Amino acid sequence: MSTDIDSYYLEKDEPDKSCLLTLRECMLRQDKNISETLKWGMPCFIYKNKIFCYLSTDKKTKEPYLLMVEGKHLNHPELEKGQRSRMKILRINPNIDLPIAFINALLNEALDLYRLGIIKTK
Repeated sequence: MSTDIDSYYLEKDEPDKSCLLTLRECMLRQDKNISETLKWGMPCFIYKNKIFCYLSTDKKTKEPYLLMVEGKHLNHPELEKGQRSRMKILRINPNIDLPIAFINALLNEALDLYRLGIIKTK
């Protein structure tokens, strides 16, 4: 694991730090083909050389969120499209228990887009 990636998490204040670290763990446990890197200053999760998700914090609220790259294929009312045509975000409230079962199911559904060839990997 890169020192830059570690720094991203460790520089956050609580409860955001714990929240992001938990989300990171959820991400990396989903599949052995997932790797993590830092792109545009935020953790980026890659499945077989294809970016599928980012972790970041909202500039205004400072709260963490998951950005699903192929969010247009995911239909959950909890996901926000905003002005994006392809991506959707899942806002996470770090002050309450994380909906781990939902997050794991969402990540698995997103990964299935790649596993089933709906989104081509290299």
